[in-house]
Amino acid sequence: MKTRAAVLHGQNEQFKVQEVDLAPPGPHEVRVRLAATGLCHSDYHLVTGDLPMPYPVIGGHEGAGVVEEIGAEVASVEPGDHVVLSFIPACGHCRSCAAGHSNLCDLGANILAGPQLDGTYRFHVGAQGAGQMCLLGTFAEHTVVPDVSVVKIDRSVPLRTAALIGCGVPTGYGAAVNKAKVRPGESVVVWGAGGIGMNAIQGAATSGARVVVAVEPDEAKRKLAYEVFGATHVVDPSAVDPVDAVREATWNRGADVSIATPGVLTEAILAQALQALGKGGRAVLVAVPPAGADHLPISPFDVVMFERQVLGTVYGSSNPFSDIPQLIDLYQSGKLKLDELVTNTYSLDQINEGYADMLAGRNIRGLVVLSDD
Repeated sequence: MKTRAAVLHGQNEQFKVQEVDLAPPGPHEVRVRLAATGLCHSDYHLVTGDLPMPYPVIGGHEGAGVVEEIGAEVASVEPGDHVVLSFIPACGHCRSCAAGHSNLCDLGANILAGPQLDGTYRFHVGAQGAGQMCLLGTFAEHTVVPDVSVVKIDRSVPLRTAALIGCGVPTGYGAAVNKAKVRPGESVVVWGAGGIGMNAIQGAATSGARVVVAVEPDEAKRKLAYEVFGATHVVDPSAVDPVDAVREATWNRGADVSIATPGVLTEAILAQALQALGKGGRAVLVAVPPAGADHLPISPFDVVMFERQVLGTVYGSSNPFSDIPQLIDLYQSGKLKLDELVTNTYSLDQINEGYADMLAGRNIRGLVVLSDD
């Protein structure tokens, strides 16, 4: 079939919206008509080369839609089902999945390879195969994805809202709840209040943190972090030393938890995130570092003598088939804010405008609306 998609043809180019060919789903694949997709910074890392993938590639890995067709061996969903797409597939039986760490599923090794799990392409631009970001390629009106990448949800949930739960929400919320395991009364600092950081803030707040500091240069985001998402303190790092501000907010103890969620995890931000820790503090690194970054700016002496921990997390250490429905339940019960995350909406043809807004700091989350579902 023919469909429209935003294709990236080379490094440092813009996405080109064009008609492409989409093959039918294979035996363990599903065709989805997409309703909406979020503009995550990770897809912009395809542009800069910080996340290397073969070109051309269909961007997008945060989306939701309606199942239109299923492969012969698919039993988990059927046509008409509403689904959230998980940017890491979860096979359910590899060692990581069996241990409850399906965000580390062995199939995740394929998410930046380009083709589908069987090594062939579903999208074609002319005669050339086009890869799919995280096996999904949600910057398209339709896509074909593995059945282990789709999570069925209740039809009462608006798909435009549900799209956010494919990446940014579980990544940020899970960084605080699953990885840092924030406890009541602890102090937490979040570096960056964008689409992931804002969810880390509300994850820390709902976990009972006594102090939640949002370090964010954009005034509008600082205001939302404080008034809507649960931050108790906000800091403009361009106006004051954020490490000093964190220590002041924590009675000079330093933070119990420091969560780094900027668009790019630079060495300068990473150093501050580590310096802001108190005794026994846990630093959780979420954001993607620049290509070629190869060390952590932290004193081994401090790690040992103050029992500090540096923890990495992908997908917020979430298990998509259990955590995505749970996050939806929290949203429906009013305990998780999702609609407030969307700053601006765009058509597919406006995708480069959306990324310009993101880079300028105008969006918490930009959302590309692809259908009326």
